[in-house]
Amino acid sequence: MNERLRAYGAELIGTAWMVAIGTGSVALGASNLVISLAFGVAVTTAILALRSTSGAHINPAVSAAFVVTGHLSSRLLPGYVLAQACGAVLGSGMVYAVLGPSQLAPTVVASSVPLFTAVAIEVGITAALMASILGVVMWRDESTATVAVAVGATVAVLAFMCGPLTGASMNPARTFGPNLLSGSGGLVMYALSTTAGALLVGLMTRWRAGSAT
Repeated sequence: MNERLRAYGAELIGTAWMVAIGTGSVALGASNLVISLAFGVAVTTAILALRSTSGAHINPAVSAAFVVTGHLSSRLLPGYVLAQACGAVLGSGMVYAVLGPSQLAPTVVASSVPLFTAVAIEVGITAALMASILGVVMWRDESTATVAVAVGATVAVLAFMCGPLTGASMNPARTFGPNLLSGSGGLVMYALSTTAGALLVGLMTRWRAGSAT
C-alpha cells in the first residue's frame, strides 16, 4: 500500500510540475520554441526524478496504453489517472496564484484548423509520443537518463511542430488543469483524441508482441 501511495504521489507531483512549467511559459508570452523546450525540459526532469517511483507517466493516455501493453496493472490505472488529474489542477492552480486567472494558458485549437483536422493531429502526435516511449522502454531497456532525454525531446519537437495548430496537448492532464480552471471547452475532444492515439500504439505493440510468440 505504501508503495502504491508513493507512486500516486509521484504522478501527482510530476504532473503538477509539467503543467506549471509548461503552461507557465505560455502565460509569460514565450515564443513557440521556448514553450516547446519548457514542456520538453519539464517532462525530462520529471522522468529523471520520478521514474523509479512510478514510471513517471504524468499522462493518463500513456498510463492507459501501458495497461494494454502490460507495463501497468489495471488495478493501478484509476489511482494513476486521479493523481494525474489532481496534479494538473494543482499545477494550474500554481500558475493561477502567481500570474492570475487570465494566464492559465488553456489548450485551444487555432481558429483556422477544422475540428476533424485537430482531432487527427492530436491522435497522430500522441501516437508518435507513445511510440517513442515504447521504443526506448520495451526494446532497448535504456537507462532512465536515456528515456528522459528521448521522451522529453520528442515532446519538444512535436509541441514545436503542432503547438500553433492545436496546442499540441498529447496529454489529457495537460489540458484538464488549465481548461477546467479557466472554464474553457475542448476537454472531451482532447481527452478522447490523445487517449485514442496512445491506445492505438499500445494495441499495435501488443499485437506485434503476440505475433512474435
